[in-house]
Amino acid sequence: MALVFGHCVLDLDRRELSRPPSGIVATPPKVFDLLVYLVENRERVVSRDDLLHAVWDGRIVSESTLASHINAVRKAVGDNGHDQALIRTVARKGFRFVGAVTECRAAATHGSPDAEAGPAEPPAASPAPVDKPSIAVLPFVNLSRDPEQDYFADGMVEDIIGALSRLRWLFVIARNSSFAYKGRTIDVKQVGRELGVRYVLEGSVRRADRRIRITGQLIDAATGGHLWADRFEGALDDIFELQDRMTESVVGAIAPQLERAEIRRAQRKPTGSLDSYDYYLYGMASFHRGTSDAIDAALPSFRKAIELDREFASAYGMAAWCHLWRRINNWPGGSASDIAEGHDLACRAVALGKDDAVALTRGGHALAHFGGDLDRGVALLDRALALNPNLSSAWFLGAYLRLWRGEPDAAIERFAHAMRLSPLDSELFRMQAGMAMAHLLAGRFDMASTWAERSSRDVPGFLMVAGIIAASHALADRTDDARRAMDRLRALNPALRLSLLGSWLPIRQPQHAALFAEGLRRAGLPE
Repeated sequence: MALVFGHCVLDLDRRELSRPPSGIVATPPKVFDLLVYLVENRERVVSRDDLLHAVWDGRIVSESTLASHINAVRKAVGDNGHDQALIRTVARKGFRFVGAVTECRAAATHGSPDAEAGPAEPPAASPAPVDKPSIAVLPFVNLSRDPEQDYFADGMVEDIIGALSRLRWLFVIARNSSFAYKGRTIDVKQVGRELGVRYVLEGSVRRADRRIRITGQLIDAATGGHLWADRFEGALDDIFELQDRMTESVVGAIAPQLERAEIRRAQRKPTGSLDSYDYYLYGMASFHRGTSDAIDAALPSFRKAIELDREFASAYGMAAWCHLWRRINNWPGGSASDIAEGHDLACRAVALGKDDAVALTRGGHALAHFGGDLDRGVALLDRALALNPNLSSAWFLGAYLRLWRGEPDAAIERFAHAMRLSPLDSELFRMQAGMAMAHLLAGRFDMASTWAERSSRDVPGFLMVAGIIAASHALADRTDDARRAMDRLRALNPALRLSLLGSWLPIRQPQHAALFAEGLRRAGLPE
């Protein structure tokens, strides 16, 4: 028999809960039993003692354990403690299931394995599209003695699959196929062949007292070689907040690793066999170096990617951003016609990439600079974060736009989040530069020079960073340091003048523009 409510089907015979679009929802035994009891007793309020007697056989459990299981039930059915659309808390009385329920015969559909039904057969081979990188996230192994920790491990994997699925350039195997391997001793190469993926993410969960440790490793499914491994720890105070934080950390760490692996794969291919995505990767490999020569190499690669695929929104966005990077550093190629081309590329990126976080991020940020509309740029990058909240570039480029709009402290929070999300990012120097400028405009000159020096170590030719170092030293009355920094700034761009600041950086607030200009003036920049 099956019980149908909302968008959920609770199959009592198979002990499965399904809910579109996720399909089968991983539901640990106690959570499943608790849900069944609430649904079957929907005509009344059930007390805490009722639940302990029916689900825990009268065993005493803590209030936090009961609360975490109620929260797990709500999450499983798509409810939450605020809306309480299906499971209502009755103050000082207990809980009541309030959804409309229909009883019917269970459909004879294929389910996914759970702890009681045993593992299903692995899926037949189903190769992923050859033009996209692909990954399977296998069920994490529960190394704790408590079998109820399965629901935490399974929830982690489901959240990771969902977060990775937001990366448009990545083909992610669905949860039901990945979980067919639960409880099995697996060979990663075999998984790669059966699922048709290039990469496999596997991991483990271990609990000790009130702490959880997640260990993950990213593996090349073709060779079995390890591409990345790390561990993440947290306190088990709010289990769902911890799941979200762990998911963010894992996805933030492996997404850049996947891109680097794909770049290496593309670089091994013969030039004559490169497709649009390969050219895009070639462009990204050059772009991340951040130098003038690197941008000169990246832009033709992005153009070639666009030539081969006129709908490739991210390639338009990255090409636009190459023009922007030239303008920020006053490099050759920053002429009026180049700026016009950059603006057109950015417009094309956001028009084609309404559901592409990378295209909205790069295109939206470039549009804000080329078109001068910071508010529209902020809205586009907020849209990118709604599509992919784990995209570090959307966090730090959105921070820049808020900084130029006059919100340095809000920008600092976003820069810091981007660095936590991707601490080994190839664009870390850009995040550090943003922190430096934000502290300078907030009047914290020592912090500004410290962050700017960090950024400068990776890319010494970043013109804005050289200007921040000179201005922050001058405003802190470190005259000799300011003069040396100005010599460096003038060597990078002898033509820079105070009168050109308005066309260089889009600082909207007059007091912020005046502060930066005063620092550069004291350091010795001509009018």
